[in-house]
Amino acid sequence: MQTVALVTDLMDRSRLSATVVGIRFVTDASECADAQVVVIDLARFGGDIAAVRAAAPQARIIGFGPHVDQALLDEARAGGADEVLPRSRLFRDVNAALATPSP
Repeated sequence: MQTVALVTDLMDRSRLSATVVGIRFVTDASECADAQVVVIDLARFGGDIAAVRAAAPQARIIGFGPHVDQALLDEARAGGADEVLPRSRLFRDVNAALATPSP
């Protein structure tokens, strides 16, 4: 599974790369074209969901952000993210979050 992440925070990148084999970090939605899963840091790239969807229409888009910013999480859902998670939930079990859609 090709996983791409729009994530610039070094701590988050470290946690993702330690868990997700072959993850590729990018800074532009156009670099997501070959992705099957795209992880988006909503605090930094929340406005890029539509561009990611255009670049990778079949990709599963998973956004994450601070649990205290409900408006940001709601905007991501409304903007087309397939899954939106608080940061703590994503990093509790990254592989499970990326592998299985929530009911």
